[in-house]
Amino acid sequence: MNNSRLHSTADIFLSGNAFTEDYDTAEIIALIPAAGIGSRMKSDCPKQYLEIAGKTILEHTVTVLLEHPRIQRIIIALNPADTQFARLPIASDPRITTVIGGEERADSVLAGLDYLVGLPTDKAIWVLVHDAARPCLHRNDLDSLLQLIDHRIESPDVCGGLLASPVKDTMKRMVSLSAEKPLLKKPSKKESPTIHYTLIDHTVDRNGLWHALTPQLFPLQLLRDCLIKALAEQACITDESSALEYCGYRPVLINGRSDNIKVTQPEDLALAEFYLSRKSKESSV
Repeated sequence: MNNSRLHSTADIFLSGNAFTEDYDTAEIIALIPAAGIGSRMKSDCPKQYLEIAGKTILEHTVTVLLEHPRIQRIIIALNPADTQFARLPIASDPRITTVIGGEERADSVLAGLDYLVGLPTDKAIWVLVHDAARPCLHRNDLDSLLQLIDHRIESPDVCGGLLASPVKDTMKRMVSLSAEKPLLKKPSKKESPTIHYTLIDHTVDRNGLWHALTPQLFPLQLLRDCLIKALAEQACITDESSALEYCGYRPVLINGRSDNIKVTQPEDLALAEFYLSRKSKESSV
């Protein structure tokens, strides 16, 4: 891991930038990377436009954020060939702005951050990055994450954080591809010539392991600086937190609900519909 920092902790919290603002004056802007095509869903359209309970996944995702009083606006990074978003009812909401995303998630997030740094404002901006295909976010989890902005006044080491859930299943590490040899089974006349099996190398200790979820919340300039540095140095960046980790920071894990699922596979649609139905019943009580 590269432990270099873009700034020292003292510089970040005392230099008069976003970290010196208090909770009441901070502006929270949601950023949704939605430029992906969702190839694993095996559908005719990107997964964010698949429908659950009469609305697209993206509409469910955006609605939760629009309903929160602390979120002033939402930036959505779209594929340059996207023609579907403009037809959604939420497209006319004045709080929503779209930008052109990139090939990878990090490129889309950076496109949104580049737009935000050009906005005229005298407030600190904290960016709440949320997956387009996570429609089941609960308000109480969002509240818990946003409290980090307030908590960092008392704890200057708080650089931001993310929702996450502890790993519950037994974790296996597969044999590396370079070392794995396929197990061969003598084929019958009806079978293909070779059957390949993925082998276990060892069981991973799950203590201390967490599933990273979204939203993820960080100050605008810090997130942008870390993302630019990590991408320039070709680091493996799978989410926003990993960019800060690469630059030596330690984001906070906020224990979130495990039903905050990301719709990735076809079977996830039915599960998301169940969770959304249950969530609707809970909110009506």
